[in-house]
Amino acid sequence: MYGHHVHEAVLAYGSKITGATVHFVDEEYDHGPIIAQQAVMVKPDDTPDTLAARVQNIEKSLYVGALRIIAKGRYTIEGRTVTLLP
Repeated sequence: MYGHHVHEAVLAYGSKITGATVHFVDEEYDHGPIIAQQAVMVKPDDTPDTLAARVQNIEKSLYVGALRIIAKGRYTIEGRTVTLLP
């Protein structure tokens, strides 16, 4: 599931928290080792559009941070675990 369908499903399920994840790509969809994640609270008056907007704002900052980590080589990967280095 991706895009607008995710936010619709989150609201339909009654979830209180959703979020964004940045991960390395592997051979499966949305499966690679996780670099960064951040939770986003679901508000009682959210629509798929308002929720999507908040999640996308978080995604933007997560992508920038993840790219900095990768560019500086500040990580190791062991199995599915990404460890961030100082």
